[in-house]
Amino acid sequence: MSEVIVEADGGSRGNPGPAGYGAVVFAADHVRVLAERKEYIGVATNNVAEYRGLLAGLAASAELGARVVTVRMDSKLVVEQMSGRWKIKHPSMIPLAEQARALVAGFDRVSFTWIPRAQNSHADRLANEAMDDGELTGTVRDAVAAGHAAGDAVAVPKAVDANKVSPGWTGAVGKPTRLLLLRHGQTALSVERRYSGRGNPPLTDLGREQVERAAKMLAARGDIAAVVSSPLQRARSTAEAAAGALDVPLRILDGLTETDFGDWEGLTFAEAAQRDPLLHGDWLGDPSIPAPGGESFDQVRERIEGVRRDLVALYPGQNVVVVSHVTPIKTLLQLALGVGPSLLYRLHLDLASLCVAEFYPDGGASVRLVNDTSYL
Repeated sequence: MSEVIVEADGGSRGNPGPAGYGAVVFAADHVRVLAERKEYIGVATNNVAEYRGLLAGLAASAELGARVVTVRMDSKLVVEQMSGRWKIKHPSMIPLAEQARALVAGFDRVSFTWIPRAQNSHADRLANEAMDDGELTGTVRDAVAAGHAAGDAVAVPKAVDANKVSPGWTGAVGKPTRLLLLRHGQTALSVERRYSGRGNPPLTDLGREQVERAAKMLAARGDIAAVVSSPLQRARSTAEAAAGALDVPLRILDGLTETDFGDWEGLTFAEAAQRDPLLHGDWLGDPSIPAPGGESFDQVRERIEGVRRDLVALYPGQNVVVVSHVTPIKTLLQLALGVGPSLLYRLHLDLASLCVAEFYPDGGASVRLVNDTSYL
């Protein structure tokens, strides 16, 4: 789907007050709905909620593989600020606009158009549903708290199934596919902090010890349907230990392989920067630029998004261990959070660390854990 139309809206009952957003992604014919997003975000202003709607619509477009996006909103402020005609003065708007620009940079072209509220009814409806959901959730939470204080059992209203509502304020519904994202153990290249992409160094003695500890932790956790892994040996060895401890099937997925760093394979950060100073600097700031003879982070994101879709389809509502590398794991977290590529440079993941991301059947997502190494 190369070209899409995004309509987004947000609202606040109080400004600031209980707030939510809605976003819908249409095909280029403006008839077929490709994705919907809505979320209750707690107490916020109308403008914050509108920006959050824009972010959700852009993130959904990226997940669909769109390259050209037409954004239609009834928020004059968001449209003018994102078009560069109005300055952003309010402190709460600046980081949201930066996130939006980071998402925009991932497309070939994005345009912004103001439309009357009457023409934005689909997104407006989703935003109001999100706010309604938030008020219902708050009612249930207050009732439960009161019941606990009184020592009474509390009946949850039928409109809310406690087993099917996501944690926090996402509003996602259904049982998620929970991905337990396990980075492989130590190798000689990781000890020296060298780019390790498509090369195949084995685990060190410490790496094998890390793998055994991780496998033991997963076995104790249980309730895991399968282990999937990158084909590279350092990941595969980690995955084999986990699958053996859990006594579950192991599936190899080529899409989970690490970034191809091309001519920088085996070099340190400093060595790569010295070898190709201009290219290395541009590569760090632009996810569309590949390493020389290698792969861009945008290309990694595209294949990881395909893996994510496959895993949700293959293991609906189940827990799956995903053994992979730094960039694929960060990209899955990026998709779950709906944020831009800056996360790739700002998030640290230790060797043999565990992260947990959940992807819901209605398109929602959440991150439950990042960089846990307590078992090592």
